[in-house]
Amino acid sequence: MTTGVRRRMGVEERKQQLIGVALELFGHRSPDEVSIDEIAAAAGISRPLVYHYFPGKQSLYEAALRRAADELAARFVEPPRGPLGARLLRVMGRFFDFVDEHGPGFAALMRGGPAVGSSTTNAMIDEVRQAAYEQILAHLAVEEPSARLELVVRSWVSLAESTALLWLDGRRVPRAELELQLVHDFAALAAVSAAYDAEMAEILVRILADEPADGPFGDLVARLAALMPQPRPVVAGSSAPLAVAAPQARPVATDQTLR
Repeated sequence: MTTGVRRRMGVEERKQQLIGVALELFGHRSPDEVSIDEIAAAAGISRPLVYHYFPGKQSLYEAALRRAADELAARFVEPPRGPLGARLLRVMGRFFDFVDEHGPGFAALMRGGPAVGSSTTNAMIDEVRQAAYEQILAHLAVEEPSARLELVVRSWVSLAESTALLWLDGRRVPRAELELQLVHDFAALAAVSAAYDAEMAEILVRILADEPADGPFGDLVARLAALMPQPRPVVAGSSAPLAVAAPQARPVATDQTLR
């Protein structure tokens, strides 16, 4: 017969449990709305015991944020194999998995607020952005980026962040479409920069050389091509395009034609 005695946790194990509980609660509501009492109840311990491991809610939040920041940064890690478009699409899938799982907490973190305004939390947010930036450079196989490439990558990381925040407000656009659109956005940013900079043009040509026609970047080219107006046919022996005649209107029936 078992006595049902609960196993006593060690200090580090208990801390990790509280961090996990806090992350779970922050994933459903903003950290500002979650109390220490709720965290204690969810962990099955008393409020004073929470304070035994963490001096206050801010320190617990920072510990939870540290774990979340490390996890979010890890979502951008991808083996450098295969076309870049497919790699970025997998990265965006994992990124939105995180946003989906930790919606309110992610929004509160990125938008700021009383619970996340400390220099410690701001530094961790910057660490995540820097990690994402460095991972994208690794995908591009560039160690010392030019000023234009840095602008492209940092702008794209910021765009992914703001897109995720907007998506959380109602989720009005299908998630899969946004993931693909963000990959397309990266290609568009790189293409515009390549139009002004020879070094960026070389990088873009190298990227596109490995892209299959049915990949994300090929899909973007096909979508843009479908929007372009079709060339007007040219009359043989003339350099002027042939005007396409407008379809003639059908005659309107009258009393005479009906007789």
